Order: sequence, then C-alpha cells, then structure tokens
Amino acid sequence: MDANRSEKIAPALRLAKSRGAEAVNVLASPMLYGAMGGIVAAARQSGLPTICQWREMAEAGCVLSYGPSFLDSYRLAAKQMDRVLRGAKPAELPIEQPTQFELVVNLQAAKALGLAIPPTLLARADEVIE
Repeated sequence: MDANRSEKIAPALRLAKSRGAEAVNVLASPMLYGAMGGIVAAARQSGLPTICQWREMAEAGCVLSYGPSFLDSYRLAAKQMDRVLRGAKPAELPIEQPTQFELVVNLQAAKALGLAIPPTLLARADEVIE
C-alpha cells in the first residue's frame, strides 16, 4: 500500500504490522516530515517503533532519529547563498554535504512501546529525551 498522502499513513502502518513488520524507518521527505504527528500516533497505535531522519521527529515521538542537523543544513545553504550574492557563479561552487549527524533517543517513546534501549546506544546518543 502506498502512503503517498498523509491520510494513508495510518492504514499503511496497520497493514505493515499485520504483515509482520516489527519497526518503521521514516525516510527524509517533506511530506513525511509534515505528517510527523500522524506518523508518530499511527506507529504508536500499531505498536511499531520508529526510526526517523530528523531530530525534530524524535522530539515528536519517534524512538530514534539519526540524520543531519537541520541547523547545519541551513548554515551550509546560507554559506552558499552568501557566495552567490557576493558574485560567485553557482555552477562553480562546490557541492557540499552535511558533515554532522545526530543520534537522538526518545526514552519516553521507547518505554511507551515496552522497549529497552541498550546502555551502549544511550552512551553514543547526542541527546536522550527522558
């Protein structure tokens, strides 16, 4: 089942659970980011732990997030825009990718699903939400 619209997310997660899914990896997507509240609620109702790409999604209730920092991405974009505004030709600018990635663990979400997070993972986390 495609979940290409926010109203299809909950039915897709229920179907995934009924077919044996044990967790959900929420990919980086503007549609999925915009639907994070619905995703978190539907995953929790389905009993599916979630790993997401953005810190904000862990703050919203995903069990884990691992991905580049939005703040760093905005800084990279601002740096590139500054170069263009100062006369640099966009085609001559180097392609830049994020270099900082954050691991955020949401213990509240894990406990709500009856999950125990290993201490070794907690030790590696950049942030633990309790």
